[in-house]
Order: sequence, then structure tokens, then C-alpha cells
Amino acid sequence: MSAHPDIKLILTDIDGTILPYGQRIVSPRAIAAFHAAMDAGIHVGPASGRGISHVVPTFAGDDVCVATALGTNGMQVYLDGQLIHEEHLDHDALEHVLATIHGRPGVGAIVFDGGTPLLVEGTREDLAESFPVYAEQAVDHVGIPDFPVVKLNVFNAGGIDLTRELLDLLTSEVPELDFNLPMPGFLNLTPPGYSKASGIEILCQALGIGIDQAVTFGDGGNDIELVGDIPNGVAVAGAVPEVKAAARWHIGRCEDEAVAAAIEALAAGEWPFEA
Repeated sequence: MSAHPDIKLILTDIDGTILPYGQRIVSPRAIAAFHAAMDAGIHVGPASGRGISHVVPTFAGDDVCVATALGTNGMQVYLDGQLIHEEHLDHDALEHVLATIHGRPGVGAIVFDGGTPLLVEGTREDLAESFPVYAEQAVDHVGIPDFPVVKLNVFNAGGIDLTRELLDLLTSEVPELDFNLPMPGFLNLTPPGYSKASGIEILCQALGIGIDQAVTFGDGGNDIELVGDIPNGVAVAGAVPEVKAAARWHIGRCEDEAVAAAIEALAAGEWPFEA
């Protein structure tokens, strides 16, 4: 390992990056690595497609680990426990999404009221196939609610190929929004041109640091900008091909604590990446 210019911000995706699929809480080592980075004067946190209330439980309730964070694919930006930026989705565009997927077998949508998922299209059983935690917590609701919406997800049963078909359909039929595929059976929605990288720019500006002083980790389709638009973006070994191609640096598997090891090194002032 070699020395490297001062790193002041570390952000990592959760699912498939520091949290293996099928698990609900990140490892004690990952949590300890976050604290080591903070002790070294580095802001560190998750950059997730989840809303912040669904991020905290993945860190065993350790609020300090999520005080600085990107929630909902950068739609919500937190710094030192304060929400400093929030984007909203256009209601007419969301109605267009529901009209496009209505009646399609195995397909549905959830809208979030704070931390509560509202099942606005489709069935709980199909939601459980793609995201069991949300299925357990979902409340039935008719149509798009009238409050400002930060997070809506489209889901499907039946696997990744059907999710890709759904992504292509919505990208074609609903140009008012951007869509990405973070995991099989699940799609994220953002305003056009907005991504996790947008949230990083907001955080860097608030911290008064350069984008080259940030390190990011990711694996899924909603992490392409997270690792590709940042000079020191890192892909884990299990990342989708698009993320691997976008990232400057590459490390080992999520299941082998590769991100925790990298954060430990950064906290110690060492550079753990090689071309």
C-alpha cells in the first residue's frame, strides 16, 4: 500500500457492496471501520437507494454511521445528522409510471411515506419476492399520495430478465424520469440527470472539499454514476459489468469484507487500491 492525498469523504452503497444479499445487518467489522474513519477525521457513510429510516437498521441502529449519508439514490443528502438537500419526484410522471405498469402480471410499485412503504400497485406476494423487508412493512394505498414524493420503486416477480424488460419499457414510455436497476426485481426512479453522484457533489460543496478527496464504493446499476463520476470510484468484485467498467479501482468481494478492509486502510492513511 502507498500513501495518497488527503481523503475526507467515503461513501459506500449497501446491498451487495457492504451487505451481502440475504443479510439484513452489516458486519461488526464494517461498523468498526466506519468508526475508525470518523476517528481519523473522515466523513463516512452509506450511499443507498434506501430511505434513511431503512438504512439505520442495516447498521444495527448505530445512528452515527449514517449521520452523513445519501438516501434514496442521492435524493436525500445528510451531513452530520442534518438533511441538507432533498429532491422530489413529479406527480404527473409518477401517475404515468402507474398507468404504464397497470395490469402487468407480477409488476407493482411502492411509494414511501417517510419510512413506510405504501403498496400502490401490484401484490404483497410479488413484492416479497424482490424485497421481503418492504413486503413485511407495506401498507395498502390507492394511487399516488398527494404529499411530495421522494421515493417510488417499481418491482417485479420473476427474476432479472423481466426486470431488464421492465426497465426498457419504462425508459421508453416515461421519458419524464430516469430509471435504474439496482438489483433483480427492483427499479429506482430519479428526476432526469439526478443520481448518487449529484448527492456527492452537494456533500463535497458543503464540506468544502474537492471531488478528488472522496472515495466511493458500489456494485449495482444505481452505482454507475457513484463510482464512474468520481475520480476514486471503486467497484467490488461482484459488481455488474457496467459498474466495473465505470470504476477506476477494483477490490474483492462484498462477502469477504473488501470494503471494510479498504476503509480500515484509508482510516490509517494508506491507499489500498492498485490499477
